[in-house]
Amino acid sequence: MSDGGSEGAPERDGLRAALAGLTTRGRSFLAAGVAAAVCSYLLGQADLLRVGLLLAALPLVCVLVLHRTRYRVAGSRTLAPARVPAATEARVRLRMENVSRLPTGVLMLQDRVPYVLGPRPRFVLDRVEAGGRREVSYRVRSDLRGRYPLGPLQLRLSDPFGMCELTRSFSASDTLTVVPRVEPLPAVRQVGEAAGYGDGRQHSPALAGEDDVIPRGYRHGDDLRRVHWRSTARYGELMVRREEQPQKARCTVLLDTREDAHPGSGPDSAFEWAVAGAASTAVHLLERGFSVRLLTDTGSSVPGPDGAGSFGGGTGSADAAGLLLDTLAVVERSEEPGLSAAYDVLRGGNEGLLIAFFGDLDEEQAVVAGRMRQRSGAAVAFVLDGDAWTRGPGGIRFSDGQVPVAERLQLLRKAGWTALPVMPGDSLPALWRAAAERTGAPETVAGGRS
Repeated sequence: MSDGGSEGAPERDGLRAALAGLTTRGRSFLAAGVAAAVCSYLLGQADLLRVGLLLAALPLVCVLVLHRTRYRVAGSRTLAPARVPAATEARVRLRMENVSRLPTGVLMLQDRVPYVLGPRPRFVLDRVEAGGRREVSYRVRSDLRGRYPLGPLQLRLSDPFGMCELTRSFSASDTLTVVPRVEPLPAVRQVGEAAGYGDGRQHSPALAGEDDVIPRGYRHGDDLRRVHWRSTARYGELMVRREEQPQKARCTVLLDTREDAHPGSGPDSAFEWAVAGAASTAVHLLERGFSVRLLTDTGSSVPGPDGAGSFGGGTGSADAAGLLLDTLAVVERSEEPGLSAAYDVLRGGNEGLLIAFFGDLDEEQAVVAGRMRQRSGAAVAFVLDGDAWTRGPGGIRFSDGQVPVAERLQLLRKAGWTALPVMPGDSLPALWRAAAERTGAPETVAGGRS
């Protein structure tokens, strides 16, 4: 008895769901049938009772037939591509396959998408033969970066008279990642990038003096001019000086995410410009062979694939860039009061090249930012003027003609930064070239282009 009851409960629940799926037409027919039956009783008209029963029976029969319908269909979704820059379209392909031996009726296919990606797509599929398949597609687009779930896919079943509709969902879903837009930067050498062999790389010398030699054992084919005779006499075998070992140039991209430092919101806000600037800079440096670390004002570093806290360039730069862009796709504003946490991370060692994207800086935070320069080989700062971004291009300026960011830039420059203001409408490639010109560094050729 208990087993029968447990099996009957889902059946009753499914029937209730089917009754709840009555459309406006189905409810109207049911109400008209009940009204006709009541009127036939009051007026004593038997023919009216027959009409009422027919009107009421039709939607109920449709509910029962639709509830008993068992379609065996398989659905899949394909994103092309699964990672897109902001304001770029992605195509979503839906595939339905009838795996049963019976044809289906008319199916309404609907995919659940967030409102920011556009309207919810709906497709009507005609009768699908046994073993047949149908493919449809739609496009999604978002001006805001982030990760957006797609699905689950839903099938809406309807009877031929339109009396009842049932919705059945698949369980699988996918995620569309909208990353910041990456602008190609000009191939100019910023201050701190080493010239010569291995463009953009540093070299550790084989020796700094006779007492600092770290020799190794002689190998067949080594040049005898590299034999270190003092070590040979000490160890009793031929020892040679080590060759210069190239080291991968390092860079830290600092992104200021403080909420108070970036007024405004939306895809054209100062914060979104800073995020896109950090993404463009990091990808550019990865392509040039740098080992890049992304750091925020909270002091958190983005770990690389090796878990070492940096994304290595070279042959895996494309994968590293993808991981970094995925991280920047979901970065949000922080409630951090200042830049002290980031400074504590930077002062732990020499960070090589430092590229920073700052929001509004008060005097105290400008001093903290100035100290960061002491632990880096070179530093370039892009400082966004919050007042200009809030008022927009051509907005009101202070009466003395000075923008609020001017004195902060002066403090950074005195500390050794190459600091540039960022106004609404400014282009990062132009600012990147201007930063190189301020340092007096020559233009170089990278990847066959100047």
